[in-house]
Amino acid sequence: MNEFFYYALPVLFVLFVTVRYLARKKRHHLAATEALDEAIKSGLTEPPSLHPVIDPAVCCGSGACVRACPENALGIINHKAVLINPAHCIGHGACAPVCPVGAIKLVFGTERRGIDIPQVRPNFETNVPGVYIAGELGGMGLVRKAAEQGRQAMESIARNRGSGNQLDVVIIGAGPAGLAATLGAIEKKLRHVTLEQEDSLGGTVYHYPRNKIVMTTPVMLPIVGKAKLGEISKEDLLSFWQGIVDRVGMKLNFNERVETVTRVNDGYVVKSPKAEYRTRNVLLAIGRRGTPRKLGVPGEESAKVVYRLVDPEQYRGGKVLVVGGGDSAIEAAVAAAEQPDTTVTLSYRGDAFGRVKQKNRDRLAEAERAGNLTVLLSSNVSKIAKDHVFIDVGGESRCIENNGVIVCAGGILPTGMLKEMGIQVETKYGTE
Repeated sequence: MNEFFYYALPVLFVLFVTVRYLARKKRHHLAATEALDEAIKSGLTEPPSLHPVIDPAVCCGSGACVRACPENALGIINHKAVLINPAHCIGHGACAPVCPVGAIKLVFGTERRGIDIPQVRPNFETNVPGVYIAGELGGMGLVRKAAEQGRQAMESIARNRGSGNQLDVVIIGAGPAGLAATLGAIEKKLRHVTLEQEDSLGGTVYHYPRNKIVMTTPVMLPIVGKAKLGEISKEDLLSFWQGIVDRVGMKLNFNERVETVTRVNDGYVVKSPKAEYRTRNVLLAIGRRGTPRKLGVPGEESAKVVYRLVDPEQYRGGKVLVVGGGDSAIEAAVAAAEQPDTTVTLSYRGDAFGRVKQKNRDRLAEAERAGNLTVLLSSNVSKIAKDHVFIDVGGESRCIENNGVIVCAGGILPTGMLKEMGIQVETKYGTE
């Protein structure tokens, strides 16, 4: 009998562990399948930016990519990794490097929705020698990645210094990519100037609604070293950057919009309304907002129409229309709805919000339940009048009282400027 237990106990232990392991895998499989079904049912199948494509013939189902994804966008179904929450994926790219068998490639766009991306080499130089792109314009809107690209681009530019009286580089834009690049230029003692068309640093972050939470992972910055930010409000992130500017003595030229970048024999002439700069290299660290995308409807020229939300409090007690279906539109609608005695309508032409973070979905649902916000899907604004707006909803025209319109329909890529400089732009349909 003792001998029986001597051999049986290890077998029972192994059996117990195996059963628990298989049960756990089954639970994960069911949860991932439910999440994918829900995404398909809701029409949330289009990733907004850089995202993984998994080769099932290569994938071994290790789950390393699932654990690495900070947005819970990946899951394991039938022993293979699957993008179960495409709309949650915002381009961290943490999944590809941890895959033990190289089954993941990161791509822009999908077969149905293309994304315009300027041609950029691994050293961040475009097809035009001496012109570099870093950050959001190149498709990387995340704070950490934009800053990292700005740093790396400056390392490449440092190997292509100017001569004579010309600058080594003109940095256009003072968002995360431009600020990191400026730190790199200072560290490498490059002759440089940084131009920013706004009156404040931050780039796209500067245009976020008040108190918007930004999530970023640690980033290595020249001179400063490793910056651990985590979840941080827009205001605290801008304050963090301003502190670095003050401490390092960084010189930034605000309210200086670049008009032209012209090729000359040994470099470029960058012209603004205030000055001309001769430089060996140019770094475009601008966002993708470019010119705000307009609705093209009668009355849009009204003073009550704006294209970004700066201070929700200005809409207190008002009747507000927000147009758009992305994170910025939902954040603007929710922020305005939180103001006392404010009525908000959110109009979106699609039949589902396919490009929105889960936190924003939850906040939107909460605002709807509270009765402060009405969502009109499959709707289009047809006319903007002095005290009303007209919206087509499923073929029916509705007239809604209104004294404020916020259009969050994205921006038009500054392709005109890029084409004038000779930079080639590709439309990516699920390609690297």
